[in-house]
Amino acid sequence: MRMAATFCNLNPGSGLKKLNECLLHQSYMTRYYLDSKRSSYFLCNGRKLLHSTYRRQLEVRKGHQSQWVYLVSKSDYSGTTNEEEKEDGVSRATLIWRAVKLPMYSVALVPLTVGSAAAYFQTGICSARRFFVLLASSVLVITWLNLSNDVYDFDTGADKNKKESVVNLVGIRTGTLVAAYSLLALGFVGLTWVSMEAGSIRSIMLLACSIICGYIYQSPPFRLSYQGLGEPLCFAAFGPFASTAFYLLQGSTRKMNHLPISGTILSASILVGITTTLILFCSHFHQVEGDKAVGKMSPLVRLGTRRGSKAVKLLCAFTLPMGKVFVTYVEDNHKDNQKIFMAKYYCVRFHALFGAALAAGLVVARMMGERYVPRLILF
Repeated sequence: MRMAATFCNLNPGSGLKKLNECLLHQSYMTRYYLDSKRSSYFLCNGRKLLHSTYRRQLEVRKGHQSQWVYLVSKSDYSGTTNEEEKEDGVSRATLIWRAVKLPMYSVALVPLTVGSAAAYFQTGICSARRFFVLLASSVLVITWLNLSNDVYDFDTGADKNKKESVVNLVGIRTGTLVAAYSLLALGFVGLTWVSMEAGSIRSIMLLACSIICGYIYQSPPFRLSYQGLGEPLCFAAFGPFASTAFYLLQGSTRKMNHLPISGTILSASILVGITTTLILFCSHFHQVEGDKAVGKMSPLVRLGTRRGSKAVKLLCAFTLPMGKVFVTYVEDNHKDNQKIFMAKYYCVRFHALFGAALAAGLVVARMMGERYVPRLILF
């Protein structure tokens, strides 16, 4: 009864109003839910977009950093390479050129040229065919000398830091030695053939002595260059032995095979021996420390570079002013290993120029000597 009375007392208008408010509240809550869901969706997508963008930026930044690191490391490497090349100061092509030692083969040409000129001065004859056969044979012998010297210095460690060494360049020690002695055999065959054609036993004996000097200079068990005797052996081999032998071969025939050894050829051979020895002497200026480390007591190791430069000046005194430029260069740069390296090449030029002048003087003296010129005959 009470519930029915309460229901009957309700105002119809207020009931509808409350129902309307309830529906409005429900629609508001639905919209709020949908809006919050939509905003959370957009917020989530925004976060994902932000994260992906940030991640992309990080990847780009890392890529730039890695590229920068690569470029820096590359520049550092190239800088190091350039510094090493600058420190070495030479390319591989230059090292190969130095290993070939083409200018050094003037030591084969000058004794032959001076000996031939002395023979022409003495007898008035000179064989072009013999000259070129002797030149080719001498070049083969000098090649043996250079290659075997690189091998034996490699064995002792003297050429450890010598990058232009043939063994260091090719990396083959035994093959280089075999090639060296093969060239020696071919060269000696050529020298023997010319000696037999000229009928001169003395010449082949002198040439054999010259080759022996080259062998004991560098080869085991002798290695006399390590005792400081390399320069005297060089003087004897290229001076009195080789120059006199070429003189005998160029001035001898089957009809006249006993050409006298005169004071002219003896004096000329001594001069050739001195200038050839200077090349060997100057080639050790930049190797003093290395030679000292392996116990190679060359004259420059014993004297030092300063006194060594004075010795060069003394030996070149007889050629002034021809040798003045060379002497000045050695005196000014004997402490600089980079510059003094070139001293041996300047010495080669000096040696070739002096030999050419000496040979030309002998030829001109013969051509212009209409009257008899007294000549000292030794034996």
